[in-house]
Amino acid sequence: MSEDHSEGTSTDETLPLEDLSKPELIQKIQQLQEDVKAHYDLFLRAQADMENLKKRQQKEKEDWRRFATEKLIKDLLPAVDNLQSAIAHTHDENSADSLREGLELTLKGLRGALETAGLEEVRAEGEPFDPCFHEAISMQEDENLQAGHVLKELQKGYTLNERLLRPALVVVSKGKSGEDQGHPSDETCES
Repeated sequence: MSEDHSEGTSTDETLPLEDLSKPELIQKIQQLQEDVKAHYDLFLRAQADMENLKKRQQKEKEDWRRFATEKLIKDLLPAVDNLQSAIAHTHDENSADSLREGLELTLKGLRGALETAGLEEVRAEGEPFDPCFHEAISMQEDENLQAGHVLKELQKGYTLNERLLRPALVVVSKGKSGEDQGHPSDETCES
């Protein structure tokens, strides 16, 4: 009899539904309902896992945004300390010297922290004018400097990890009087 049952089970699976008896159809429906319920439970769990993953990623992203500058701020704190010390020493007799020394230490600390974060100064004075890194404010004749080179830097320019943050504001040499090299902004930058 067990042979018939195992044969019946295997036959039930291969037989078309039209050929199954009513009890076999009921059993088949019950089995399918259990399978559907199990798969639906798996679906609900997977959906819940996806929602939890989205929430976790959103929280991590939010935390990253909130604390992305943590290292930079920690690196800048010594500069704040130096400024506070310089201000505290302005009440001494040698306040001008103390203030200058404090400001120099602060500037050195700020530059060091910013360089660690990837900030670099744009080289300008004496360099050939580069519209990708320099912004010409004016042109001036100069006997000692070749035309098209930066004569003076009025404001420093900076790059962050090789991307321009701010161009250097410069005065460009026209060279000797009568020499014309064109306007420095005639060139274009590649993106």
